[in-house]
Amino acid sequence: MTSQPSSKVDTVALFVTCLVDLFRPSIGFAAVKLLEDAGCQVVVPPGQTCCGQPAYNSGDRESAMAIAQGTILALEAHPAIVVPSGSCAGMLKRHYPELLADDMNWGPRARSLADRVFELTQYLAARGLRIDAQVAARATYHDSCSSLREMQVKEAPRDLISQVRELSLAEMAETEACCGFGGTFCVKFPDVSDAMAQRKVDCIRATGADLLLAGDLGCLLNLAGKLKRAGSTIAVRHVAEVLAGMTAQPAIGESGTGDSRMGDSGVGGK
Repeated sequence: MTSQPSSKVDTVALFVTCLVDLFRPSIGFAAVKLLEDAGCQVVVPPGQTCCGQPAYNSGDRESAMAIAQGTILALEAHPAIVVPSGSCAGMLKRHYPELLADDMNWGPRARSLADRVFELTQYLAARGLRIDAQVAARATYHDSCSSLREMQVKEAPRDLISQVRELSLAEMAETEACCGFGGTFCVKFPDVSDAMAQRKVDCIRATGADLLLAGDLGCLLNLAGKLKRAGSTIAVRHVAEVLAGMTAQPAIGESGTGDSRMGDSGVGGK
């Protein structure tokens, strides 16, 4: 049975994720602030690297297993592991137990870790965090495939967003549709990925929103690139940044941020 966050002060391990570390560290800082506001003591285990999803999705099970074992070693001493990404959380929670199922040592350890893995908004909502932030905007929210289907996260981010003062939420007609990123999928099948991203962008623009939020940076980098190419002025942010009131930094893909180069890369379609 999966454990549930408690209302007492917990020590929480933050699994930062590769994309947050390399492209948008502000998401990590926002996650720390939110967790501390929820009464948690936050540690960032130094041994963490990648969750192993790129290798796993590419069929390189040997590398994925080695990465999974290293991640378990880095995180297993902590009572709760919180991840600001449904995709990476899903890898730890759903795929590690399957990946290591036949190993008498690592299989039980993978299952034990999985019981203590939470997506960020899922954890914050379960602890009853009250948001103290103000953002004057009309927003729309993108449900990432992994967050929605592997972590069953749907209402948690919306419940938290509803507490942000002066922020209204306009739902997309196809909020649960994939953005077309899919990690290496967008490289292997660029035309299909681009068509999916275009359909998603059309849904975003149809809401009249001036702010796009999501809980997965991969999706956000992809959509920010596509929106930029279309000449859109819609700002793109990780939901943690808005919930934490940390919106002084330029939005994803805007000039002045380390991630702005993503708007000119292969990510985001043609």
